[in-house]
Amino acid sequence: MTVTTRGTVAELPMVFGRTETVWRLVPQTLIQTRRLLLRWRRDPLTMVQSLIFPALLLVVLDTVLGKQISMFSGVSALYGSVPMVALVAVMSGSVAGAVTLGREREQGLLARFWVLPVHRGSGLAARIAAEGARILLCTLVLFGVGVALGFRFEQGPLAGIALFGVPLLYGLGFATLVTAAAVYSAKTALVEAVSLGTSLMMFFSTGFVPLAAYPSWAQPIVRHQPMTYAIEAMRGLSLGGAVRAPLLATIAWTVGTLALFGVPAAIGYRRASRA
Repeated sequence: MTVTTRGTVAELPMVFGRTETVWRLVPQTLIQTRRLLLRWRRDPLTMVQSLIFPALLLVVLDTVLGKQISMFSGVSALYGSVPMVALVAVMSGSVAGAVTLGREREQGLLARFWVLPVHRGSGLAARIAAEGARILLCTLVLFGVGVALGFRFEQGPLAGIALFGVPLLYGLGFATLVTAAAVYSAKTALVEAVSLGTSLMMFFSTGFVPLAAYPSWAQPIVRHQPMTYAIEAMRGLSLGGAVRAPLLATIAWTVGTLALFGVPAAIGYRRASRA
């Protein structure tokens, strides 16, 4: 089909109707995923928040608190701090991705994509795929730093492979939440609110210090917040211990977050693209 020279807005739905097929969704999603990954790689903010800051944080925590926490708990503090910092990198990278989304909306790039003959779902699908690739890469790098500091996969290679699925699972749920917030709120307010929330979650988790080190009033909060569940699942897959209960809780949190924020994120992304 060829588009007539009139090229009116009214004719665009007909063009998109021919374009929005499943067989075009996959290649167009891959192209946009590559675009996002290249942009994030060249963005200093994303690199700092996703890799450099978490890696430095891990080294500082191990240097300053590692010995004391290890003496208190009886095992290396790295089995808590490495998973915790990996999740911090997941959340920080999602915030950086949300900032990039806000910039593209302000610059009109999303609107330009909207009027092109591409599958309408490819933009959001590409962001999900790019988030997954970023999460896996950041997790690999940070666990590599952890191994250099003394972290070991005590439960074997299969458990080690399964361990990398926990940050991915947690991160996709968190990225959905942040994306929904990004398309409905101001960029500055989003960064401040999410940064405060992630800092509180980090300090009130079993990856920072063992549960027994918190006061009695804070222990229920620490025990049942989603970050602690993910940390405990990764601790069990690396050092040993309970895996099923914290992993099921992480899955439940992710599914609940996707169910609650998935549709608002899709609707908000559509509105941002048409603005």
